Amino acid sequence: MEVPFLSLKNITDKYSAEIHQAVSEVIDSGWYLKGQVVEKFERHYAEFIGTKYCIGVANGLDALILILRAYKELGIMKDGDEVIVPSNTYIASILAISENGLVPVLVEPDIHTYEIDDSRIEEAITGRTKAVMIVHLYGRCAYTEKIGDICKKHNLKLIEDNAQAHGCRYGNKRTGSLGDAAGHSFYPGKNLGALGDGGAVTTDSGILADVVRKLANYGSGKKYVFEYKGRNSRLDEIQAAVLDVKLAHLDENNKRRAAIACSYIDGITNPEIILPDRPLAGNNVYHIFPIRCRQRDRLQEYLAEQGIQTLIHYPVPPHKQDAYKEWNERKYSVSEEIHATELSLPVSPVMTEEQTEYVIRKADKWK
Repeated sequence: MEVPFLSLKNITDKYSAEIHQAVSEVIDSGWYLKGQVVEKFERHYAEFIGTKYCIGVANGLDALILILRAYKELGIMKDGDEVIVPSNTYIASILAISENGLVPVLVEPDIHTYEIDDSRIEEAITGRTKAVMIVHLYGRCAYTEKIGDICKKHNLKLIEDNAQAHGCRYGNKRTGSLGDAAGHSFYPGKNLGALGDGGAVTTDSGILADVVRKLANYGSGKKYVFEYKGRNSRLDEIQAAVLDVKLAHLDENNKRRAAIACSYIDGITNPEIILPDRPLAGNNVYHIFPIRCRQRDRLQEYLAEQGIQTLIHYPVPPHKQDAYKEWNERKYSVSEEIHATELSLPVSPVMTEEQTEYVIRKADKWK
């Protein structure tokens, strides 16, 4: 049996008729940028997330860059200010900070949740700290009441990297509405994925939303009038049409991901495999199902021989990357442990029960 990690074609095929209709309407309209389809998706996504504003942008990295840039334009941050960020995130979270002339301050994750360890945040705060960026890594909610309290106590902005957790919940709220602003990625492989790149910023701040929208449009809110030295970062009409179709099915697909994840948690009993714990219902949309194994590479090779495709998220932690050579000698032992042992099992909304049971059976047989 073959079990692909993620078949984007099969996911798209589920909604093929709706997508073709939506894209055809955009093509026939003759309006491909800054039109009514983007406006409609922005409205629907804001309602879904639970924020007053949504600004469509070109990708998830731009979303985070624009949030921080807007805070600088508003005088809330300046060059050299610090932003606390988890040390085991995908590098985009950190790139957004350094791109803005700000200083990333890395904080270790919790070894059980893989999310930022809220007991380590306060000790990392200095007089230059202006924000905490939490990353809902692998689709699990990273927010805690303690993080919220720390941000209030120290008057820090709380920024969410929600690239991997569309639809995830914390109580009655969704990730992307828990902080002051959030960046979202619609890369094709995400839980809510476009047929190309795309992203968004969500916030309840009208002032921030206005600056982000202008910055994303060359710094302009009125044609040929430029308030800021902006950039070109816009979500196009075709991608917005695709996303609006898929948004209507997101909760259903997330439930399927969670069902597969629960089957893994209940079914895999191999003592060599460390499974993620089971969070509260809705607190994880399982963009990734991360297991850990001391002999990760051997396990991956074995599963590949059985026709099961797996991926590593991520093989090299940010502080060991050449892009941040100045950090290469630092030690973040928890992050390094995760990056050295993590392996992602397939968890796709188009996986069958037979495929899920096959993965469990083969994983249990490995020694």
